[in-house]
Amino acid sequence: MGISEKSIEVIESIPYLLAGVGITLEITALALILGASLGLLLAIFRVYGGRVLSIFSILYGRIIRSTPLLVILFMLYFLGSEVIELSAFTATVLALAIHTSAYQSEIFRGAIQSISKGQMEAALALGMSKFQCITTIILPQAFRRAIPYWANEAAIVLKDSSTAYVIGVIELMRRAEFVIARTTRPFLTYLIVGIIYFILTNLFTRSLALAEKKVRVPGL
Repeated sequence: MGISEKSIEVIESIPYLLAGVGITLEITALALILGASLGLLLAIFRVYGGRVLSIFSILYGRIIRSTPLLVILFMLYFLGSEVIELSAFTATVLALAIHTSAYQSEIFRGAIQSISKGQMEAALALGMSKFQCITTIILPQAFRRAIPYWANEAAIVLKDSSTAYVIGVIELMRRAEFVIARTTRPFLTYLIVGIIYFILTNLFTRSLALAEKKVRVPGL
């Protein structure tokens, strides 16, 4: 049995699908950067921020982790259409950033708390300010320890970026929907999309694994 014309058409659509990878990666990169920035701030609040900021960080994390990503996405998207001008792309990036920040805050918190408290005490005894201790002693070490866990979260955000298609962002999954509508071959189309995501995810994790090896301190 030969390959049907529709299946050939799906295979010929691979370049069209790959054209959506750029948008997928752009969404992922922006969401990770914003999420990491907010997550790091929340982690610092949790560990060093005192009672009020610590409670705020805990509540934020629990609320966001208990809320499905799609709910956050729809809230931001429809908020944008009713209150402020917010594009589908921007809504997607912000939703992913907010969602991942709650998980990244736990990653950074664990990494920060894994550093011996004696280092902070010694630095303070030498006359350094708390801010200097955190930024020059604690965080550089914490970042190294956070990389393996952050790599897993980065892969999750990459895959979660596929939710952008539900509000019309023309990324990889949205293009797959167009191909399916034209060819009526959903299985083959999604199989190809799955392979593309598999390759992207592996490139992400391998790149960060190499980064971890490069910044690792020998003997630690």
